[in-house]
Amino acid sequence: MLSARSLFQEIVDDDEAYRLFCSIAAGGETQGGWENGRIAALVPASLSDLAPKIARHGADEDKHGRIFHALLRKRGLGPVPVPPETDYTMLLERSGIGLAHDRLRRDEPLTEHDVVVYLSHSRVTEQRAADQMAQLVRHFGDHPELGKAVRMIGDDEDGHLAYCHEELLRLARAGHGRAIQRTLRECALTEIAVHRDVSLAVVDHMGRLLGWPRAKAAVLAAGVRARYAYERAGGWRRMVTLSPPGRRNALGGPAETAPAL
Repeated sequence: MLSARSLFQEIVDDDEAYRLFCSIAAGGETQGGWENGRIAALVPASLSDLAPKIARHGADEDKHGRIFHALLRKRGLGPVPVPPETDYTMLLERSGIGLAHDRLRRDEPLTEHDVVVYLSHSRVTEQRAADQMAQLVRHFGDHPELGKAVRMIGDDEDGHLAYCHEELLRLARAGHGRAIQRTLRECALTEIAVHRDVSLAVVDHMGRLLGWPRAKAAVLAAGVRARYAYERAGGWRRMVTLSPPGRRNALGGPAETAPAL
């Protein structure tokens, strides 16, 4: 049966597939940590109250990267190089989503529009992350090896999403509403295509590592394409709506340290 739970269980049970999964996840989280750290350092004076929250976001992402590396060490494994076609964060940047890394490497303050772009990009990608972690928590929240890690990361991702809603609504009230909606739409339509391509690449790599029959790999690839068709037809709208979060000031405190796994 090709359920999400059974497929992920296959990955967890195979050391090489698990190494690739954790390496891809750790790489993306670490990159997100760097990006948020640079943005926090370059926030314009008019939005200086955001800097600690952005820094907290970056610290959380760094923590997630350490958690995935710790999961590998717990099993006596090391990371593997991330295939470029599976590098979600790199492919998003190459597609023009978010703030370019060349811009972040310069010691020049960002503009308010830059912050709108950053938060809009984060609103879209954090929706994806929160959805994926909710699925992992649902299926593996009680797993003896993974449960503690996925619960902590899932809770953090929910907080990141709440923070994006809250801060974008605040900026909309300050006059940035049209720019926010335009940027959210652009980000969402690009993200769903990048997510499709990355998912197809991951299916291909996992299929070879796990020895999936061609028919099984083809069915999974068709599922990825069907998901993209749904999102392109209108499912992307869930990634651009804004509503007051139930969890206020989600990133208002210090980041927690990575747990002992």
